[in-house]
Amino acid sequence: MGSNVLLKTDFKDVPLFRRGKVRDVYDLDDKLLIISTDRISCFDVVLPCGIPEKGRVLTSISLFWFDFVKDIIGQHLITTDLDKYPPILKKYQADLAGRSMLVLKTKPLPVECVVRGYLSGSGWKEYRKTQSVCGIKLPKGLRESDKLPEIIFTPSTKAEVGHDQNIDQKYVENLLGAELARRIKETSIAIYKRASDYALQKGIIIADTKFEFGIYQDQLIIIDEVLTPDSSRFWPLNQYCPGQAQPSFDKQFVRDYLETLDWDKTYPAPDLPEEIIKVTTEKYLEAYRKLTA
Repeated sequence: MGSNVLLKTDFKDVPLFRRGKVRDVYDLDDKLLIISTDRISCFDVVLPCGIPEKGRVLTSISLFWFDFVKDIIGQHLITTDLDKYPPILKKYQADLAGRSMLVLKTKPLPVECVVRGYLSGSGWKEYRKTQSVCGIKLPKGLRESDKLPEIIFTPSTKAEVGHDQNIDQKYVENLLGAELARRIKETSIAIYKRASDYALQKGIIIADTKFEFGIYQDQLIIIDEVLTPDSSRFWPLNQYCPGQAQPSFDKQFVRDYLETLDWDKTYPAPDLPEEIIKVTTEKYLEAYRKLTA
C-alpha cells in the first residue's frame, strides 16, 4: 500500500453522484464508482487532514468480507479490476488503484442496520437511561463493554446531515413492510455472527457494526462497506476489560484525542498532530493485517 493521501477526487468528465464523509461516488448510468478517500470524520465533521492508507484499508477489508459472506447474501460489487472499468476512467487510475469499486446501482433502503454483540457507544448511553436499546429490554447490572446475553439488532435512520436516530423494529416494519424488515434483521445478525466468530480467532472483538442494504432487480443485496473500522467497533481481544471503554482499532482513538481539546464539535474541525495521524494509520493497518492474515 502506498503512502500518498487522497482527500478528494475531481473527475470533471464523470458525473458526481454523491460526496459523502469518506467516499466520492460517481454515476456511470446503471453502475456506480465508489472511491474511498483518506478523509476521516468524527462527530459528523470531516477533519481537514487525511489518514494515510485509510481508503485502501477500508476497500481491502470490505472486499475480504464481501467474499466471506457471499453465500449469505448477494452484494453490489462488480469488480475492482481497473482494466474492467469503463475507458473514461483510464486516466484516473492513480486515484483509483486499491481504493475503488465498480458496483451495481441499487435502490438503497433508508435504514442503517446496526448489530450489537457488546454494550458500547450510543447503546451504552441508552441502556443507562432506560435499561434498553432500541426498545429491546436488557438485564439489569450490565457494565460498559459487557458482552450482551444475545446479539441484538438496533436499527437507526439514515441521516443525510447530523446524527442517525435509533429506531425500533416496529418502525422498520412500518417503513419497509414486515417481510423485508424481517429479512434485513435476520441477514444482519447472520453476517455479524459469522464475522465476529471469525474475528475472535484473529484476536479482534467486533463489538458492533452497521450494514446497508439495497434492492437490485427485486433482490435484496448488501451495499456500501462491510465490517470496516469505520462502520464497526473493533477491540483487541487481549486487552478486553469490561466495565470501561476499550482500546480500539478504529477511529475511536481520534475521537478520544479530540475530546481532550477545547472544540465544540462543529465545523471547522482542528488539524490532528502528526503523531495521532501516524498511530491512526497503524491501527487501521493492524486491523487489516490481523483479519486477513
